[in-house]
Amino acid sequence: MKKRCTSKFTLLLLGIGIFGFPVQTFAARKGGEEPSYGINIGQILFWIAAIVVVLAIALVIFSIYRMVKLKRTRKIWWSIFALLLVVVVALNLAVNSFGQIANAYMSRYQIDETKVNKAREKGKKLTEQMEEEGIVMLENKKEALPLEKGHVNVFGYGSSAPVYGGSGSGGGKELDNVTLEQGLKHAGLKANPELVKFYKDRYVPREKVNMHKLVGGDFNSHEPKASDYSQSLMNHAKKYSDTALVVFARNSGEGADITTDMKNYTGGSKGKHYLELTNNEEAMLNMVKQNFQKVVVVLNSSYPMELGFLKDDKVSAALWIGNPGSTGFDAVGKVLAGEANPSGRLVDTYTYDATSAPSYYNIGEFPYKNSTFKDGDNTWHYKYIDYAEGIYVGYRYYETRYVNNQTGKMDEQAYRKAVQYPFGYGLSYTKFKQEISEYKTGKKTIEMRVKITNEGTKAGKDVVQAYYTPPYTTGGIEKSHVVLADFTKTKNLKPGESEQVKLKINVEDMSSYDDTGAKAYVLEKGNYGIKLMNNAHDVIEQKNFQVPETVVYDKNNKRKSDQKVAQNEFDDARGDVKYVSRANWDKTLPKEMAKPKMASEKMLRELKSFAVKSDKKAKPIKFKDHGLSLYDMKGLSYEDPLWEKLLEQLSVKDMKKLISFGGFQTIAVNSIKKPATIESDGPAGINQLVSGAQGNQYASEVVMASTWNKQLAEQVGKSLAVEAKASNITGLYLPGVNIHRSPFGGRNFEYYSEDPLLSGIIGKQIAVGAQKKGSYTFMKHFAMYDEETKRYEFPTGAATWSTEQSMREVYLKPFEIAVKQGHITGIMSSYNRLGTKWIGVSKKLLQNVLRDEWGFRGSVITDYYKPQYMNIDEALAAGNDLVLYILPTKLKKETLETNWGQQNMRKASHNILYTVVNSHAYDVAEKHVPMWIILYMLGDLILLGFIGYMMYRLTDSKKMQRKKEAKLKQ
Repeated sequence: MKKRCTSKFTLLLLGIGIFGFPVQTFAARKGGEEPSYGINIGQILFWIAAIVVVLAIALVIFSIYRMVKLKRTRKIWWSIFALLLVVVVALNLAVNSFGQIANAYMSRYQIDETKVNKAREKGKKLTEQMEEEGIVMLENKKEALPLEKGHVNVFGYGSSAPVYGGSGSGGGKELDNVTLEQGLKHAGLKANPELVKFYKDRYVPREKVNMHKLVGGDFNSHEPKASDYSQSLMNHAKKYSDTALVVFARNSGEGADITTDMKNYTGGSKGKHYLELTNNEEAMLNMVKQNFQKVVVVLNSSYPMELGFLKDDKVSAALWIGNPGSTGFDAVGKVLAGEANPSGRLVDTYTYDATSAPSYYNIGEFPYKNSTFKDGDNTWHYKYIDYAEGIYVGYRYYETRYVNNQTGKMDEQAYRKAVQYPFGYGLSYTKFKQEISEYKTGKKTIEMRVKITNEGTKAGKDVVQAYYTPPYTTGGIEKSHVVLADFTKTKNLKPGESEQVKLKINVEDMSSYDDTGAKAYVLEKGNYGIKLMNNAHDVIEQKNFQVPETVVYDKNNKRKSDQKVAQNEFDDARGDVKYVSRANWDKTLPKEMAKPKMASEKMLRELKSFAVKSDKKAKPIKFKDHGLSLYDMKGLSYEDPLWEKLLEQLSVKDMKKLISFGGFQTIAVNSIKKPATIESDGPAGINQLVSGAQGNQYASEVVMASTWNKQLAEQVGKSLAVEAKASNITGLYLPGVNIHRSPFGGRNFEYYSEDPLLSGIIGKQIAVGAQKKGSYTFMKHFAMYDEETKRYEFPTGAATWSTEQSMREVYLKPFEIAVKQGHITGIMSSYNRLGTKWIGVSKKLLQNVLRDEWGFRGSVITDYYKPQYMNIDEALAAGNDLVLYILPTKLKKETLETNWGQQNMRKASHNILYTVVNSHAYDVAEKHVPMWIILYMLGDLILLGFIGYMMYRLTDSKKMQRKKEAKLKQ
């Protein structure tokens, strides 16, 4: 009787498992209200795991009871049974814990490939347009370009191993990309097949970058030696064509900066950096110049190489093409053949010596000597980075360095020795005339109409650039001699055709930030030169704007664009650094590489601090079910009182999961009917780490900025969002608007420019385009994150020291533009520290400046979580809302169990939910139980059934033995 009861009990438990799952699944869907909010995968998996655990506990208890009475043979079988039971329980618990990750991964198998391919094809067409408008013609001596259609020789290892994009999260995926050879062929230019074979036979796969251990680029050079080119090969090439294209390619990416010494790399040599030609490249170029009448250099690099060799008369022409993405080489072919007119302009200053940038001596790994600490088997140091150059980044340095402070005149000879191609430079196949046709000024704005006329013989587009020159007093507020104020791009103008465009400058935007005197923005009295320019150096026409009295934008007179007056927030991040000043270049410019130094005791305490400072006076939050859903908030303002009622429906557990499960997703929340969402990297195309979903590879961000085309940038943003939606992705980690502080910045391909206005406008347009198509974006990396050296060996985050002026005028400016003009709803905080504090716990940055001053409404997500120094509990208090981590992050009791902590969680939840609801999250939400869950459930039940059968056989073994003995007796 007892054994029969036991067997029935076992079957009853199995029945609970079999029939309980569908019931709980149905309950999880809450009746399927419209619009559907999707399936809460976590809840489904919780019930699966709960049922299995109940079964397991019952079975284990009974197993122990049985094992006491069993013989050795039976004990072995019971041991196997117990082991199998442990495996099942562990599997269910693991799937329950990591089910959100599993669902994100499995989402790739639930997408409509037809929609994905259709969106990707549109992206490819747009990529070709990006490249066409982004190509910069640097040289065209004696109108060597365009080329006549027909045969052409193509030299350079980069011709067979081109760089389509960078490495890492912003690199995109190469999916059937158009090659250079194909791009030439499509434009009617046939590459010498013998040379093509010559390079392909010597092809060495570029080192692949592991997403979990990013190491930058592959700096090895595989350019063949000049002696490898046989005489017969060269003789055939000369007969094939008198024209030679020479391709030089450079790559890098996330995780490391560009090497400044090639001695340890294949094909490199001591004393040369990666942005110079290698010895083999120089020898090959010299060989080509001696053998061919027309030599055209093609620069396949998003990094500003040293290009002094282009001044040689034997180099006929040169094109900068950046990283062309999936279809960009079709555009390269069209430009070379004259089917398209190059209209790109440089977004960086190209100098004869890349090491002449004042940032050169302060990019790298610089430790505090007295900060050694152990982390397991590893020994580390806290590290620092000094932004000693202040505001003098890129053209702000080179266009100011050679100006006489008293007369305002430029030493052209000295300038031309340093700068080869100015910021904003670019040539065309036609000739344009620009002139100011109307100039109007007011107290708040300056408006300038510019007439552009195509005076040449070919159709093309032109870029219109406006700069201002502020008054400067020696020893006063630091100022660049010229600052980009506005820009636009014309339509395609036919020969003889004209267009009128309007440029606008807000007067308050010409103010400088005085961080040592007024500690506010200051518009100093005097004459401001308003300049229409070909580039940052060459003036076309100038007007003047007089400021009669100095204006201080303080508490009594804030800037119109600010919500709250801007004032010093970052005095503690200034440090003990000697900053560059135009009042005395010689004494303030760095002259040697930064060295390890000592940290003060106070600094060390702050660097090591991991304290959570709660407010014991904080009031408790309310919890109440008002019957609202998140969808009810769609379109409402952030301040709408209905938000408070919705937030009261969230339990502490809801908020904890929402905040801590932020790795490439946000979770579903049943209490407010919030759907789960999937997020992806994507500055150059959908690149979803967890699911593996891949989209079209767009041209690099440097190419995008080089178009100087605001409307095109918005189209690219829309295209990215359409691709994302087709892949069931809602959030995008883009755009990257950090500054090209140094030519050697490894991740520069993923950022737009050395100029903050150009970066901010183009980045803003990308984000606006994506938002218009329903994606939310996380603009990155906020802030002062402009190098990659040893960043993954920075378990402590590098302490960044800077003037507040350079922060506000250069490094924060792109984010400010995007927030104020683009109303973006997402930002990603960076790995580094501002002074001694990790960016994520800087309330001054994330609350005082970002939200209170600029008016940001939305959520801030961390970069990929580093528990060694990312203090998430303090981050929630500071305004960092979401944690980018594929595992759940732990929150301390100071957050979970105190009024202060729960207030922070509620604020973060508000920010996250505001971002999500104002997107197409409901359009891509899963409306049925995903197939992988159904398969997992069936597998689970089969396994449980097998275990139940085993137990049945084991529990009834004596009965079976008696039956067997009875049969034998018969």
